[in-house]
Amino acid sequence: MERTFQRRSFAPIRVGDEVDVKIEAVGAKGDGIAKIKGFVIFVPGAKEGETLKVKILKVLKKMSFAEVVGQSTGPVEESSSEEQEESEEY
Repeated sequence: MERTFQRRSFAPIRVGDEVDVKIEAVGAKGDGIAKIKGFVIFVPGAKEGETLKVKILKVLKKMSFAEVVGQSTGPVEESSSEEQEESEEY
């Protein structure tokens, strides 16, 4: 029996998606950090507290990279409160 393995992505987003996010923090290199269902999105040039529409450029196993395409106009995708509490503990 031959087995074939497919790469599965457990990310809640895909390359090309445009999503509304709230920048929760700023990383060491100055990139804004947002999360969707606990999945980290780095957004260059974004500032903490901003609510933005971003386009996903690259998705890795545990994080992704996006660019700002404008101000958010709809509901913001955020981490659940449980996930935010977990990240604050570290």
